Amino acid sequence: MATRKQFLPLLLLSLSALFLFSHYHSSLHLPPSHSPNRDNLNSLHLKNPNPTSPAFTLTIKVLAFDRLDSLTRCLGSIADADYGNDNVNLHVFIDHFKEVVSQNASLDLDSKLDNSHRILDFVDKFHWAFGEKLLHYRTANVGLQAQWLEAWWPSSDNEFAFVVEDDLEVSPLYYKFLKGLIVNYYYNVSNYSPSVYGASLQRPRFVPGKHGNKMHLDSETRLFLYQLVGTWGQLLFPKPWKEFRLWYDIHKAKGFKPLLQGMMLSYMQVTTGWYKRMGERIWTPWFIKFVHSRGYFNIYTNFLHERALSTSHRDAGVNYGKTVGPDSKLIDESSLDFDLLEMHPLNSLKWYDFCFNEVLPDRVIRSLDELGSVLHSVRKQDTVLLVSLYRVSEKATKNLLCHFGRLNIRNYILLGPKTKFMLDLARRGHLVIDVDQFLNSIRAYKSVGELMKEVIVKAYIIKQCLELKFSSWVVDGNMLFLESNLFFYSVNLSCDIYAGNTSEILFVRSSSSIKKTWDDGFIYKVASMVNSSSDRDSLSSETTEFVYRVAKLLEQNGHRIKRIDEHNLIMKIDSSSTSGTTLEDGKKIILWSSGRNASSIQKRLADLGMWILDEDSSCTAVFCHGYSI
Repeated sequence: MATRKQFLPLLLLSLSALFLFSHYHSSLHLPPSHSPNRDNLNSLHLKNPNPTSPAFTLTIKVLAFDRLDSLTRCLGSIADADYGNDNVNLHVFIDHFKEVVSQNASLDLDSKLDNSHRILDFVDKFHWAFGEKLLHYRTANVGLQAQWLEAWWPSSDNEFAFVVEDDLEVSPLYYKFLKGLIVNYYYNVSNYSPSVYGASLQRPRFVPGKHGNKMHLDSETRLFLYQLVGTWGQLLFPKPWKEFRLWYDIHKAKGFKPLLQGMMLSYMQVTTGWYKRMGERIWTPWFIKFVHSRGYFNIYTNFLHERALSTSHRDAGVNYGKTVGPDSKLIDESSLDFDLLEMHPLNSLKWYDFCFNEVLPDRVIRSLDELGSVLHSVRKQDTVLLVSLYRVSEKATKNLLCHFGRLNIRNYILLGPKTKFMLDLARRGHLVIDVDQFLNSIRAYKSVGELMKEVIVKAYIIKQCLELKFSSWVVDGNMLFLESNLFFYSVNLSCDIYAGNTSEILFVRSSSSIKKTWDDGFIYKVASMVNSSSDRDSLSSETTEFVYRVAKLLEQNGHRIKRIDEHNLIMKIDSSSTSGTTLEDGKKIILWSSGRNASSIQKRLADLGMWILDEDSSCTAVFCHGYSI
């Protein structure tokens, strides 16, 4: 066993290779036009529930309170829009004024009653020629949250809602755009994704945070997707909204709160503080929490020159203490210098998470060629992290990915059996490998068991990495890393292979000597050892499969193997003797047996403060590591 002093440099090499890419914000990706088998993925689980384009209905939901001038301007702009021959409904929801408690209660009450009645009279007389007009006047004040949440319950999957608050003004072209968007991204089978919950017409300017960070988009981008909801003119798709309402009902009834922690540059930090300050008067923290748990996205526009199809005048009210003025310039026919209805395929648009890091959804690698395309797309990183999810529970996998977010680890590939869970990870932007189809693309192995599949695919991924001059770090999903700054230490360059003794940890450095050894014949020998009874008998119950075989064959081929000092650097949480709520000093990795009961592992990690999933099995925080595009 190497001493801790001797081992530290060699482990730091492998760990540094893993964590070095945590300083970069681009992940493994393909150019959009070459995303692996995206259409096939759609056919598996992203089927459009409405593959034809029936006569859908759109209802405008106007939320008003006590601002007659604002409402007049808002409804006037909506009525001036071009609806062609379409039937469009208008529903106006007027919240009641709050109970009057003051020294001049009688005068204040009369004034508020008069204002409310003038608003009612205006809406009653307002002419709407395009469909049904409905006025809902509340008997008591309910606030903005109830106004939004109770404004709409979709009666079918072909009904849409466009929600505006009364200080909003829309472009005459807004409906044409929304109609084109619905036809292209809801009813067009090739463009449909259940990850899209709607579209916002407000001009995107900042990634919200303590002071806001200006959003940088290239001038050619007209449409993009971003997770944040935009309340200044939000189109809602029926299925995600109904799903949200049911989710809200469950969470509200069970006493959960929409708290989502985050770092300084994260909008989530502000949202949590906002909710704690304003409570149930606002609805957006609930929806943000829901979107975060589901991995959903919103379509936004980028029309340049401060232009948009809707603008908020930011009148004094719940969100602003005093009137600020319009945030954007409305587009009309005279200022239109591009094709408003040109809408590119959904898989060619850019997608961004809450931190405005680019997300690449629906990436499933099914062949060596596709893997090569992914690796070729890497620019700044030269190390790939391969994580096997075999024998790892779904919750443990999600917790691992949350820690990847916490440590800003991005260059990883997930390997596991073909399941709905793996496809959902791909939908959310994680790069996964379809083991069955990947193995079929090799064509040298037929009718093999799951263990054999895992071993062979791991070996071929490493081979491809070596051919493209990438180092690879291979681990199982039954471990957590505790730090991300280990690469600052000096590195031992004397060895190309680092391997665990009883842990499934392997680092393969890109080198000509290893590449020469790691050929198809070498992989065949590794696979042959899987069914070797004599070899299996030589393994202890704690020894891993893949790392053991690879290290043994490499040694037989004359390569030197550095062993990881697991005693000093790995904290194992299997033993009943390990207890308490404190991480052991000097430990860099937490490890547990894959056969250990999932509930006991969750409890143990929670005791150590390393279980960071909430009641939805979603990360308890959004981790924004600065802002960079």
